[in-house]
Amino acid sequence: MAAQTFKVQTTSSTSRARLAELSMLHGKVQTPIFLPVGSQATVRALTPQDLEDIGIRMILCNSYHLYLRPGIEIIEKAGGLHQFMAWDKPILTDSGGYQIFSLSSFRKITSDGVVFRSHIDGSEHHISPEYAISLQEKLGADIIMALDVCPESTAKNEQLAGAVTYTTEWAARCFRSHQDNGQLLFGIIQGGLVPELRKLSAEQITSIDFPGYAIGGLSLGESKASMQEMVDCTVELMPDNKPRYLMGVGSPEDILDGVGRGIDIFDSALPTRVARNGALYTRSGRKNIKQAIFSDIFEPIEGSCGCFTCRNFTQAYVHHLFKCEELLAYRLATIHNLFFMNTLVSEIRESIGSGQFPAFRERFLSIYKTSDEDRRIEQKIRSVEAKRKKGTDDL
Repeated sequence: MAAQTFKVQTTSSTSRARLAELSMLHGKVQTPIFLPVGSQATVRALTPQDLEDIGIRMILCNSYHLYLRPGIEIIEKAGGLHQFMAWDKPILTDSGGYQIFSLSSFRKITSDGVVFRSHIDGSEHHISPEYAISLQEKLGADIIMALDVCPESTAKNEQLAGAVTYTTEWAARCFRSHQDNGQLLFGIIQGGLVPELRKLSAEQITSIDFPGYAIGGLSLGESKASMQEMVDCTVELMPDNKPRYLMGVGSPEDILDGVGRGIDIFDSALPTRVARNGALYTRSGRKNIKQAIFSDIFEPIEGSCGCFTCRNFTQAYVHHLFKCEELLAYRLATIHNLFFMNTLVSEIRESIGSGQFPAFRERFLSIYKTSDEDRRIEQKIRSVEAKRKKGTDDL
């Protein structure tokens, strides 16, 4: 990584929060940043122009899904992932470790990689660390991820220790096989909910000179307190001069918490998934637009929101679209939720730059009503099971 790829511009005096700039092949972004998930080369219900209008500057796609369908060779023939999906800004691709864990009905892990069956047709595939890097290099993403082992949150300590061992061995192999083509390869830290394993993994992965580092294996059904503890004990061992990425985390409150703990990059399908189910973000929390109470409210979802949906349509209209199961409902709801998330991280960056992040976080959370913790954990566990049955990680 070139010395100027990641530049920390401002740090908070009362937390680990920091404002930085990350330079990549397809442009620069300011961090902290939230990445919408477009697993299959599309952010569901939206066009690239929609994302541009919202202000999105970087997205996540998944090499596991693209490897199975349409196939990496098709995307390579198209000129790479950016050309294929008509997106000219930075892209991060996940190596597929989580998807292999969450979607495959069968997987076998060996020192040489992972053997799994496709959730689409049951065909058997083998992905080695070197092959995972080769696939992502052909896709042409700006940030690519090392192949890792992502165990269940309920895995036993010996399983978690084995996952750490394989993740470290594979990370070294990914690093050695990666071509110097301008793509930034990130290593992934595992360890489940065991502090000693998290620290061991962090020490081992950060000993490899990756351009950036990710924290994986969280937001899988554990409590927020457990996730926060793991983030804390991991971040303290991550270098200050490289980006830190918390994988799969994307609720408003978790982003604010993660930023305060020193995280720079977040991704999650949560805002787009709940949008398609009628849950819309507001400054006071999520509202279920399907509820009858909204059938005759002729005001925008949120008066202070500047998104396309709020500028043009009322709650009554969006409610009507959902009740009729019109496809426009999903587009309008997704636009609103991603605009909310993008505005939130923009305001977070501004607050860090002005030295007001703790006050901003306190003010936001004093108004925003979060989901019930027990219900959230239950929904997350059900979601993981549903992914296995449905064969998608963006339900």
